[in-house]
Amino acid sequence: MSLHSHHIRRHEAMSGSAFDTALGTIPRHELPEGIQDPDAAMRFIQDELMLDGNARQNLATFVTTWMEPQAVALIRSSLEKNIIDKDEYPQSAEIERRCVNILANLWHAPEPTGGADAVGCSTTGSSEAAMLAGMALKWRWRARREAAGLDATRPNLVMGANVQVCWEKFARYWDVEARLVPLEGATHLTAGQAAAACDENTIGVVAVLGSTFDGSYEPVAQIAAALDKLEASTGLDVPIHVDAASGGFIAPFLDTELLWDFALERVKSINASGHKYGLVYPGVGWVLWRSAEDLPSDLIFSVDYLGGSMPTFALNFSRPAAQVVAQYYTLVRYGFEGYRRIQERSRQIAGTIARGVEAMGPFTLLSRGDELPVLAFKCTTPAGWSVYDLSHELRTFGWIVPAYPMPEGMADTDVLRVVVRNGFTFDLAGMFLADVAKSVDRLSGRQNEAVAFHH
Repeated sequence: MSLHSHHIRRHEAMSGSAFDTALGTIPRHELPEGIQDPDAAMRFIQDELMLDGNARQNLATFVTTWMEPQAVALIRSSLEKNIIDKDEYPQSAEIERRCVNILANLWHAPEPTGGADAVGCSTTGSSEAAMLAGMALKWRWRARREAAGLDATRPNLVMGANVQVCWEKFARYWDVEARLVPLEGATHLTAGQAAAACDENTIGVVAVLGSTFDGSYEPVAQIAAALDKLEASTGLDVPIHVDAASGGFIAPFLDTELLWDFALERVKSINASGHKYGLVYPGVGWVLWRSAEDLPSDLIFSVDYLGGSMPTFALNFSRPAAQVVAQYYTLVRYGFEGYRRIQERSRQIAGTIARGVEAMGPFTLLSRGDELPVLAFKCTTPAGWSVYDLSHELRTFGWIVPAYPMPEGMADTDVLRVVVRNGFTFDLAGMFLADVAKSVDRLSGRQNEAVAFHH
């Protein structure tokens, strides 16, 4: 079943004068009858892709849109390698292991986990990583309940309404109640809300280090302290999973005093997205566990494949080694200081944009880019136009800036969000602010005079 529901005619086709001789008429939704010239086919598709937005002007995505040419060369050289097949490509497997250990040490995993034998793996992206972490939480909770002779059929997962949709998918796919806590007094889950929502069926609490709605960190240490008090008073031992999809590659470099990772004993697993602030093209994610005890052994398969036996914990069995190799390149290439400089520059640029937006007058900032390099803002007063109008107007300048309502609890607040990533410059920030000002003027009716066309 196709997930796209465009109404099409069976023989609807594409053609263009530049390709009529080389390609003839190319059908959109069925195979062409003949073989095409490779260069002409490539140009034909390239022309189609010209209609995509400019990735450098895409302020909606968290995904990396620029890498160094050396990284691109490594990606190209590894595209044909299946990272799952560790027997056939042992050095790629070793590179994956090194990345896991680097992240384990960066996130303060305890010894011996934080040494050379960290528990974790790469994934297609942070969403798959979240699914794997959620499965481990459910399996551990079920084993505890069954061992105590208690009912284990009604698991729930506590999280703020601001979580990324992958967590709702996990809950639906793995038959777990998604206990979504509405926003109240903050743009994310608070410690008191988290503890109050837990009961004997709670498999864990998801704390988000960098909300996709406004870039803010959830107070992981405070949530852990609240769950410590809950255990002391009720006996309920509720683990924390940290969804550090973006913050896992920001906080260790810019917020070194912040307690959020395995330094907190209650944090049992962490996921992060290598293709976001990990500075790698999509798609690669990472999931790590505090210790081997936190990853149930019956979730790990030992598979005989192409002459070797290998352990695997994944939702797929074929994935290129390219992005894992690229992640290792960024870790080796930049080191701690390089990551710190890159992320600090992104945060500074986000702050510059935040100050510029605030100075324009009609906006109120919900975040300023001082956690993730992300800012969200709303219209201060009714102006005859909305953030949706402004988002549409900015498209005329090539900028892709999403407008959306906040989650439950703040659903009556509509915002625009700007994500600053590596490759976005102060010059581009200045151009963006200028175009925001022009768009506000247009929407406010301050530019109604017709402009003459000049050749």
